[in-house]
Order: sequence, then C-alpha cells, then structure tokens
Amino acid sequence: MTDTTHHSTLDDAQGILFGAGMAAFGITILTHLGLVTGQTAGLAVLISYATGWGFGPVYFAINLPFYWLGYRRMGGRFVVKTFVAVALMSGFAMVLPRWLSFAALDPVLGAILFGAISGAALLALFRHGASLGGVGIVALYLQDRTGFRAGWTQLAFDIGVFAAALTLRDVGTVAISALGALVVNLVIAVNHRRDRYVAA
Repeated sequence: MTDTTHHSTLDDAQGILFGAGMAAFGITILTHLGLVTGQTAGLAVLISYATGWGFGPVYFAINLPFYWLGYRRMGGRFVVKTFVAVALMSGFAMVLPRWLSFAALDPVLGAILFGAISGAALLALFRHGASLGGVGIVALYLQDRTGFRAGWTQLAFDIGVFAAALTLRDVGTVAISALGALVVNLVIAVNHRRDRYVAA
C-alpha cells in the first residue's frame, strides 16, 4: 500500500540514496565490531566472516535470486528501486571502511547505533517504495501462496542465522548482536505504518 503523498523522481532518488548510505554505514559499524545481524544482510555478513570475501559483493550476489519474486509480489517499479538500493548499499559498504575508522567503539553502544541507523535507513527506503530485498520478499511471497505469516518466516530465518553465528562468534558477541537486531525491529515497529509507507 502506498502513501498518499506523491514523491517525485528526485524525492525518491534522495530517499533511496539516504537509505542505502545509512544502511552501509550501519553495516560498517557492525562488521568493525565483528557483530552479526539477521535477514539477508546477516547471511551476507556470516559468509563474509567465514570466507574473507567482502560484504558488498556477497550481499549484492545473494539478493539476485529474489528480484523475480519481488517483481511478482510488488511489481516492476519496486524491483527497480530495490535493485538500485541494494547496488548502492553494496558499493558504499565496499568503500566506507577506507574512509571511516573508529578509534574506540563500545560493542553494546555500537550494536544500538547499528540498530537505530539501520532502522532509519529501512524506513527511508520503505517510504520511497524500495527495500533491501532478500528474505522479506520471500516471506511475503510465501504468505500469499500458503497463508504462512511473513513474520514467522522472517523469524525462523533469523533464528537460523543467529544459530549459525554461534559457529563463528562467541555467545557474548552473538547476544550483543541480537540487541542490535532488536533495535532495528523496534525502530521499524514503532515508526512504520502500512497506510503511510510502502511495505517491503
């Protein structure tokens, strides 16, 4: 469902640029601290940690299979915007570590900052008819086809990601990471309204 406020192409461009940039900033904080998160980004982070491959290319590649489902569920306009958002985020995530460093960053504070920044990034993308792709699209598709609630699909996926994270990170690190994921979800739950933004 779209909002009642018309967005020009320029409005959408700046919203998607902001959302993708802030999402990449959040991931830069997360990976600097060696933390993990849920959803497709979390899977890409785990693959990056396990293989040494950069997060940006992994995240871009993981999202490729989801665009067809996104087209069927949300339409071509949504897919194009989401593709652009994912591409921008992937690119920003590749270059930001070269431009940005942290002399000191407490992991708990970093997790909270990641959650708040990422939540704001997603809200901006939702408002402008985009998302960061991935599991959310599959969840909505399965809900349409089977009636299984999208939220349960996403929760099950996140449980799997955090369980897998325990093979790469200690319990304390995973617990702090879960705090960051909780903040992301709280920001979206409190601020996202289906009658105001585009669902993703």
